[in-house]
Amino acid sequence: MLYKCKHFSLQPETQICMRIVLIFFFVVCSLPSFGWGQTGHRAMGKIAEKYLNKKAKKRLHALLRGEPLAMTTTWMDEIRSDSTFDYANDWHWVTIPNGQTYEQSEKNPKGDVIASIEKIIAELKSGKYTGNEEVIRLKMLIHLVGDIHQPLHVGIGPDRGGNSVKVMWFRADSNLHRVWDSDMIDDKGLSYSELALWIDQSTEADRKMWANSHARDWAKESISYRKQVYDYGDGKMGYQYSYKYFDIVKLRLLQSGVRLASVLNDIYGS
Repeated sequence: MLYKCKHFSLQPETQICMRIVLIFFFVVCSLPSFGWGQTGHRAMGKIAEKYLNKKAKKRLHALLRGEPLAMTTTWMDEIRSDSTFDYANDWHWVTIPNGQTYEQSEKNPKGDVIASIEKIIAELKSGKYTGNEEVIRLKMLIHLVGDIHQPLHVGIGPDRGGNSVKVMWFRADSNLHRVWDSDMIDDKGLSYSELALWIDQSTEADRKMWANSHARDWAKESISYRKQVYDYGDGKMGYQYSYKYFDIVKLRLLQSGVRLASVLNDIYGS
């Protein structure tokens, strides 16, 4: 609402600027959430860097021109404003209704996170792409391996992966998807490197077991956490919810980092 009183009124150009700001604010706040958020994705990348073999590390250093793997993990979210990449908008997620498998579910003709991961891995292994196109596909793969490990990126459908489930995170408006993307993570007040150091607790046997899997297995794991994810009660969320379920966040980020390294070692380090 524009403010006017007896002694004060806004100039027309100021009113226009305020309207633009308000429109921008409401548009941004209504956008759906993607991925783990910057901190989560970068923690995954930091963990993956640790488990790359020498050959893969050298090849990735050349392809990414020295950019740390952790910093490439958010690229696919950053390009959402570039219409050149609109074809990949639906690649961040997949819908698998309760009681169905991926094979049984109706497929999105525009693609999904499982199909995209499988396709990109096959393409990079075949050497189909070179130069900038290879780098684009590589950055997409890095991001999508993170996305599929966030339980709400394997959604049930009607609630848009929890984006339509309005909740309160402490005293702030949020939604269930955002709680898992970033609210629980940001509440810890850690940098991505601190988060990676904290959660990177695994045995060699764990890493071998996690690496011996593929995208469809990762999606099944995300589905297995639905009961916990949707245990949000009256929607007033905070310490108790995080205490009960943040271990899932930690596990999924760790698994995604270990598996990303395994996939990249298979493509570039074998």
